[in-house]
Amino acid sequence: MVLRLANRVKALTPSATLAITAKAKELKAAGHDVIGLGAGEPDFNTPQHIIDAATKSMNEGQTKYTPSAGLPALKEEIIKKFKKDQNISYEASEIMVASGAKHALYTLFQVILNDGDEVVIPTPYWVSYPEQVKLAGGVPVYVEGYESNQFKITPEQLEAVITDKTKAVIINSPSNPTGMIYTKEELTKLGEICLAKDIVIVSDEIYEKLVYDGNQHISIAQISPELKEHTIIINGVSKSHSMTGWRIGYAAGNKEIIKAMTNLASHSTSNPTTTAQYGAIAAYSGSQNEVEKMRQAFEVRLNTIYDQLISIPGVSCIKPQGAFYLFPNVQKAALQSGFSNVDEFATALLQEAKVAVVPGTGFGAPENMRISYATSLELLENAVARIKEFVENKIK
Repeated sequence: MVLRLANRVKALTPSATLAITAKAKELKAAGHDVIGLGAGEPDFNTPQHIIDAATKSMNEGQTKYTPSAGLPALKEEIIKKFKKDQNISYEASEIMVASGAKHALYTLFQVILNDGDEVVIPTPYWVSYPEQVKLAGGVPVYVEGYESNQFKITPEQLEAVITDKTKAVIINSPSNPTGMIYTKEELTKLGEICLAKDIVIVSDEIYEKLVYDGNQHISIAQISPELKEHTIIINGVSKSHSMTGWRIGYAAGNKEIIKAMTNLASHSTSNPTTTAQYGAIAAYSGSQNEVEKMRQAFEVRLNTIYDQLISIPGVSCIKPQGAFYLFPNVQKAALQSGFSNVDEFATALLQEAKVAVVPGTGFGAPENMRISYATSLELLENAVARIKEFVENKIK
């Protein structure tokens, strides 16, 4: 048999975050003392009341198919969450539950993009945005969020790249990988351009609960009814409730788009995992104390290791406002250490210092690297100390 892969997958770039995590696990399995800072998931277990609710649902026989767009009871909890947290009103027909926020994004691009449609993607970006756009026949259009502007794009930059083929723009706030948050004023100005040009706003808010040092998450959809109509919010319980493996995310927005997404899901996944949906119901309807405890722990870690990180020769870093990543510029450190680029620097860190980080190349920012602080403070401090020792020894 001659294997001929579809053209749409031949050009795919493997996930940089998953690749580095797999390599770190491989070295650990071989007996090496590796500290992995690549994972994009909380290191806490799912809160017990969520696990209990899911177990209870199985024991009560809730193990069958559900509606493709999700259980009505879960949609109702999502609607309550939007009203409570952001004072946005949605109907059940405007909510689609998916097998993770990633699946919600994938499905959205499949239903709104035709071949050649352009999607504006600010850089640095989450690694899967461009690949999902390309899989839907779309064309990624990159706009650089300059470090001098906290990695955020300006209205002038957005307006400059809009063409008659522009279909959507992605806003990820708080951002993966930078941790930066768009203010209400910044979102309003970007939104005005999208309204004037009739562009769909894809607002990825998966890190909304993880904000620090008095910063606040604002959804662009809560600013005005007009912006809400133009926005599809993507969210889920993975990061907020430490439920990455449960695979429950959702989209909220225009009912015609949601209907199309639901129809597509009915022919792909049938429905999100039933047991996981019952867990998500408990996540939103139950106590949020564990969510706050996790947020506080991340905040302590950030505020502890940030100063340690920027004390490393050749390393600079804008302090994140949310998510659980640091995104330092290490280009100077890499060059001073004898490497030609950050990718080589990160590879050597893993091989010699046994610290796994994700090079910024996969995020469209080749001078940076992503460090996840979703691990214990002890390991974080150990890892940063190893990186510092590695750099200082190289530049002697």
